[in-house]
Amino acid sequence: MKNPLLKFCLLLLGALLSMGLAQAAPAPRVVSLSGTTSEIICALGRQGQLVGVDVTSTYPAALEKLPKVGHSRNISAEGVLALTPTLVIGTTESLKPEVAAQLKSAGVAVQLFKQDYSVAGTKQLVKDVAAAFGATAQVPAVLQKLDADLAQARKPAKAPKVLFIYARGTGTMMVAGTGTQAAKVIQLAGGQNAVTDFADFKPLTAEALVAANPDVLLLFDSGLASLGGPAGLQKIPGIAQTTAGKTGRVVEMDGQLLTGFGPRLGQAVTELGQKLK
Repeated sequence: MKNPLLKFCLLLLGALLSMGLAQAAPAPRVVSLSGTTSEIICALGRQGQLVGVDVTSTYPAALEKLPKVGHSRNISAEGVLALTPTLVIGTTESLKPEVAAQLKSAGVAVQLFKQDYSVAGTKQLVKDVAAAFGATAQVPAVLQKLDADLAQARKPAKAPKVLFIYARGTGTMMVAGTGTQAAKVIQLAGGQNAVTDFADFKPLTAEALVAANPDVLLLFDSGLASLGGPAGLQKIPGIAQTTAGKTGRVVEMDGQLLTGFGPRLGQAVTELGQKLK
């Protein structure tokens, strides 16, 4: 183009139009259906894009101010859609397939990531979530903090047998078998899961308690509170007959910290390792 002034004006007009389009683009509206993905999103500096979370999203504390859409067992498409999200994110265990299909049919993008309960799996999940948010530049800092926290962990000299009890009052008590988040974090912290003859969770029975004979009983702090604290736990049939019951070795921890396998995994392993000594 021979006219420099005209060329300059056209370039300026193009730049202004680009700026206008960028400003007009709506900000993403994200609903996170996993406490772990919520933590990762916040660690990546994208907390401002969250408009709703599930009930397990308790950290950081600022998430408590956001609307809650329920727990993975009872999340409905209607409750999520009421927040007009553009993206719903979580793990493959966060959402029933039929609900995910409803959200997609309503035009909402849904991204559910497979979560492996290990150090490597946690790092991969951080990378996967970061890629979904265009935040890969923040990944090294998050992983460096995770590694630094893990380096602080100190395992007990002798691995105690630890039994994790999931409790929601005396009417709902389950014990964690192999392959569970609880079993894997116990191992990372230097303990051994007291139950090895089944996978997943099974109802707590007095016979199983006595047979497992754990050195330590591990519960979520909310679960222990639902039983009436350590004194209430001692009233559960079979507890008093175990080594843990006789010695009073009961460990309680925040549920999302203990089994979330998110950015705070190193902190969870360090805290549990200290309490198992």
